[in-house]
Amino acid sequence: MNRRRVLGLFGAAGAAVAAGGTLAGCGDTTETAGIVLPSSAPLPPRFRVPLPIPAVKKPARTVHGVDEYEVTQRIGSAEILPGRTTKVWGFDGTFPGPTFEARAGHELRVKVRNELPQPTSTHLHGGVTPPDSDGYPTDLVVPVGGSFDTHMKHSGDMPMTVRPQDWTLHQGTKEYRYPLGQRAATLWYHDHRMDFSAPQVWRGLAGMFVVRDDEDDALPLPKGERDVPLLICDRSFTADGSFAYPSIDPSLTMTPGVTKKYMQGVQGDVILVNGAPWPELEVAPVRYRFRILNASNARRYQLALDDGRHLVQVGSDQGLLARPRTQASIVVTPAERFDVVVDFSAYRPGSTVTLVNKLGSGATGQVMRFRIGGRASDDSHVPARLSDVETLKRSQAKVTRQFDFRLSGKGWTVNKQFFSPSTVLARPALNSVELWRFTSDFHHPVHTHLAHFQVLTRDGHSPGSTDHGWKDVVDLRPYEVVEVLVRFTGFRGRYMLHCHNLEHEDMAMMANFQVV
Repeated sequence: MNRRRVLGLFGAAGAAVAAGGTLAGCGDTTETAGIVLPSSAPLPPRFRVPLPIPAVKKPARTVHGVDEYEVTQRIGSAEILPGRTTKVWGFDGTFPGPTFEARAGHELRVKVRNELPQPTSTHLHGGVTPPDSDGYPTDLVVPVGGSFDTHMKHSGDMPMTVRPQDWTLHQGTKEYRYPLGQRAATLWYHDHRMDFSAPQVWRGLAGMFVVRDDEDDALPLPKGERDVPLLICDRSFTADGSFAYPSIDPSLTMTPGVTKKYMQGVQGDVILVNGAPWPELEVAPVRYRFRILNASNARRYQLALDDGRHLVQVGSDQGLLARPRTQASIVVTPAERFDVVVDFSAYRPGSTVTLVNKLGSGATGQVMRFRIGGRASDDSHVPARLSDVETLKRSQAKVTRQFDFRLSGKGWTVNKQFFSPSTVLARPALNSVELWRFTSDFHHPVHTHLAHFQVLTRDGHSPGSTDHGWKDVVDLRPYEVVEVLVRFTGFRGRYMLHCHNLEHEDMAMMANFQVV
């Protein structure tokens, strides 16, 4: 596609990206994948609030070895901006939601009760789950005491076909079953409602989900209070402290999508970590393990320490790498996770170091700050070998498929098709390996449900420095070709692949595959 065509699709900003550049220098409201939504509230000062750590959810009961949890989706309030109250849609009314701590191979069940004004569908991102517990977008929990009209038009001007029989409705509550037949990894959970995932996640429906196992536990990596979740996202705020979001239909009832200016993806001008704006964490001069999640709707980050010291990557989306990888910076696309170790022993007490975002500008170029405290003992280290990770080979793939992610008319498509629950683009066999080739016209973080994969090539070359390990999201950049080897294990049934830019997802950039 030529530059003139790019300019017509995305404007000057999109053409700059397609040409290989970043947009941080294009002005205060333009970043790497779209237009920044400005807050009308004053931006809070940076590094004034401590990093909050979300509470760990406790099971309500254990029955025959299965931990059973109960969580309520409801409206809550939080003081995110100093002196202002923000209404959030949260799991248990909090933003982020509580962190779930689980053991690999130890089944747990989560009963979700919906007390919000709109339906929800909860997806355990990265989980190997049965299809009826995967959080399919038309498998909805209708609010307690509410109703849902399956004949309503839910696709706006986009030619998606959702028939009345495509909806599965649960009145008030639903129990999700998570067998967790998978290795230790940093997962997360979030809303996945058809047409309205983006605004409902923006309002707060997301949280961390950490799976642990004996292999990970046996390593001498930092543990306990030095194993820290970092859920990073961006938001914008109205003058009274409410979340600002450019929905076509703010009631989230009929017409999905955002105003045309933001169709590339909504980015905020306030960076939050665990729900706090530009927080500070006091650390001892020892090693820490940080579980980094990009929970933003559309913003990509290039994370680095401002003094140039390296990050040591030990894990990816689906758990430990085979060996640690030293990274000067890490690009994290929406929904990706990276486990990194930072050694603060070289810093003197009282000094500070800032985690920056090299794809941001001004305030969005900073994420959080670490303040070095007093001396402490440290028996942790990063071993040369972390895990025995099987490396898939091209020869294992008996089927090759291509999926093209592209803007078409009024929405975003996969293989030029708008999403339909009744259309299946692939039928892989259970326990098989396939080669999937992803192509794009823009920044599209591609996510596969159920199936995990390894990146084989990027534009015909070796994988990038942060492409290693088992993954469920890959950073697909403009006009790239990325090949991945996908393994289908766990369950037969209908699952999805889609762009995890949530605005693109809501505008039809999803597709089904059926594991047979």
